[in-house]
Amino acid sequence: MASRTAVSTPNAPKVGPFMSQAVISNGLVFSAGSLGLDPATGQFVQGTVADRAAQALRNLDAVFVSAGTSLSKAVKVTIFLASMDHLPQLNEAYAKFFTEDPKPARTCVAGAVLPLGAELEIEAVASLE
Repeated sequence: MASRTAVSTPNAPKVGPFMSQAVISNGLVFSAGSLGLDPATGQFVQGTVADRAAQALRNLDAVFVSAGTSLSKAVKVTIFLASMDHLPQLNEAYAKFFTEDPKPARTCVAGAVLPLGAELEIEAVASLE
């Protein structure tokens, strides 16, 4: 059985008692879903969907940095949207974080009912290499 190590950082929002911010296993870091929450307040950042998408991605990066990697080493990203209407603003923020090729594989699902009434939730898998 592969070993698993939990990742936790105060630089990203806290998660519930039944999950970890991320788990390291077999040279990969698997994140929990990330919302556009300010880690200091636990509240959604003000502004647009793009602003909250950028915050969710910063939160993921903080978790990955704590694990010894970064969002730039993501190999897979899964995005859940409350509505496909949010896709253009998500893409606006996303493009600023993933500027180099190869871009991670990506799946985007719409129509989800998300925690705390969020417009989007993002999870990712990053390599430790």
